[in-house]
Amino acid sequence: MKSRSFLRSALLLLALISLQLTAKAAPKPNFIFILIDDLGWHDLGCYGSKFYRTPNLDRIATQGMKFTDAYAACPVCSPTRASIMTGKYPARLHLTDWLPGRGDLPAQRLARPVIKQQLALEEITIAERLKAAGYVTAHVGKWHLGGEGFEPEKQGFDINIAGDHTGTPMSYFAPFGGKGKDGQQRFMRGLEQAKDGEYLTDRLTTEAEKIIAANKGKPFFLYFAHYTVHTPLKAKADYIAKYPQVAGKGGQQTNSIYAAMIESMDDSVGRILKQLDDLKLADHTYVFFTSDNGGLATIEGPSTPSTINAPLREGKGYLYEGGIRVPLLVRGPGIAPGSTATNAMSSVDYFPTILELAGLASPRSEENVDGVTLAPLLKGTGAPAARPLFWHYPHYSNQGGKPGGAIREGDFKLIEFYETGRVELFDLKSGENRNLAEDPAHAARVKAMVSKLDTWRINTGAQMMQPNPAYRPSPQAADGTITMLGKHADVFGAMLRFEPLPHKNTLGFWLNPNDWASWDFEVVKPGKFTMEITYGCGNGSGGSEVEFAVGPQKLLFKVEQTGGFQAFVKRDIGEMTFDQPGRYTLTVKPKSKPGPAVMDLPQVVLKTAK
Repeated sequence: MKSRSFLRSALLLLALISLQLTAKAAPKPNFIFILIDDLGWHDLGCYGSKFYRTPNLDRIATQGMKFTDAYAACPVCSPTRASIMTGKYPARLHLTDWLPGRGDLPAQRLARPVIKQQLALEEITIAERLKAAGYVTAHVGKWHLGGEGFEPEKQGFDINIAGDHTGTPMSYFAPFGGKGKDGQQRFMRGLEQAKDGEYLTDRLTTEAEKIIAANKGKPFFLYFAHYTVHTPLKAKADYIAKYPQVAGKGGQQTNSIYAAMIESMDDSVGRILKQLDDLKLADHTYVFFTSDNGGLATIEGPSTPSTINAPLREGKGYLYEGGIRVPLLVRGPGIAPGSTATNAMSSVDYFPTILELAGLASPRSEENVDGVTLAPLLKGTGAPAARPLFWHYPHYSNQGGKPGGAIREGDFKLIEFYETGRVELFDLKSGENRNLAEDPAHAARVKAMVSKLDTWRINTGAQMMQPNPAYRPSPQAADGTITMLGKHADVFGAMLRFEPLPHKNTLGFWLNPNDWASWDFEVVKPGKFTMEITYGCGNGSGGSEVEFAVGPQKLLFKVEQTGGFQAFVKRDIGEMTFDQPGRYTLTVKPKSKPGPAVMDLPQVVLKTAK
């Protein structure tokens, strides 16, 4: 009996020793976080694109988990990057716009708050936490979170290639440099030597490969933040030639230069995946792939818009889904191949998620981390508790987006616009076309979500806007004309909205006869003016009577069909007289609507009457 008991004890001891040796032998997981600049949610084959070619990324989707409802914490770049680094909402960091941001313009009713021009050094980054745990930490590509004194090396990274204060590359083709304002030649950091014509996406991938190879025997965190697919749109000529040039296809993905940039991006991912396989690192390396905001869907420089985010609304610079929903693919140990997550998540979640996957302590309460860990979701052992997601963007975007805040709770999303206090409520199961904010059935929901958004802003110390003392709406030009553009209108009601996509660029979706619009404008030289409207009306929607009024002066216009809502024509509809200089308000209200829609209205012009 004693010998049997001894044998059992010996076997148990051997088993424990074996488990300990196995645990010691198991390497810490590596992390490669690939961040693309301005990539849209619909820009990958695995997310539904039929135009762009992304076989390597589509392969990640089959090998790991694809998120359908992943979000960037901001509709522009720097704030989202700060949220990834810290796990905090940009509002809490007082870093809510791209750096340095654009100054206020006279057309803006509100003035932006003074934001921090860098990620503060006292913030604890994911790189600092991993470095303290023995990880080699490397940054390759775009930083855009501060210049000298605030570069990646000051935020926990051992290695930095190409990261500085800038948001766009000096060049997409070698030499990777240019002259500064002082006339001195400068190069992107670590890229001083390059073959003529070398493509930046390819070169950054080479640098990333070197880092992986040099640290294959150590745990590493590689933050690979591509400059692509940000403007200026530049791609390899032979890649551009692969994609057909399609003219006159507004609202569709047809940009051949952008498609070529995406193909190079996908090539880069393929090279990284192959190297992980070749070095036998794939089984203990997590690969994250995502974007810092939605795709650029408006005109902003040559060869733009870059893409179309349909079925999502709008794009970069907007709080609608096209501006903040992004692709997210994650591959790594314990993640079921071909799995899909429909859970709504935010870029603030990467910090605690990576910490848990690395086996490190969760963020401490005093760190004020806003994100939650997705590690159980990735490994199929659980899911984060239901919680609202928040956005705060107290700025006017270069793309035309207006300042506001947003909250998503379950399938419902509410946007509050700071200029007028207007709110819009959407059930995301059916998209963002139908605004439910004025539906009595949703009155309690609107009130509760507005309250939660306001409480969150207070709790995070969000900076708010103030009236712009230099505000000059629709000023009178030197020749006496006053132009009121659709993008500057205030809209009232449920459905009417400004549609910024280039093939529209108009007030539209005028389905509700109770919806109306207004413009403030300034008269410097009083006199008599002819009102000229530019409008479009589709077949079957003619006949609406619309009142254009400034105080007691009113002009009634009967809408005629023009052959399409974007088949715009100009019409003089009557005269108005302004005897005194000053600020006035034009209102545009339907009096009747016999067809499906009133009209599209891109602009109204007051011309000095002859």
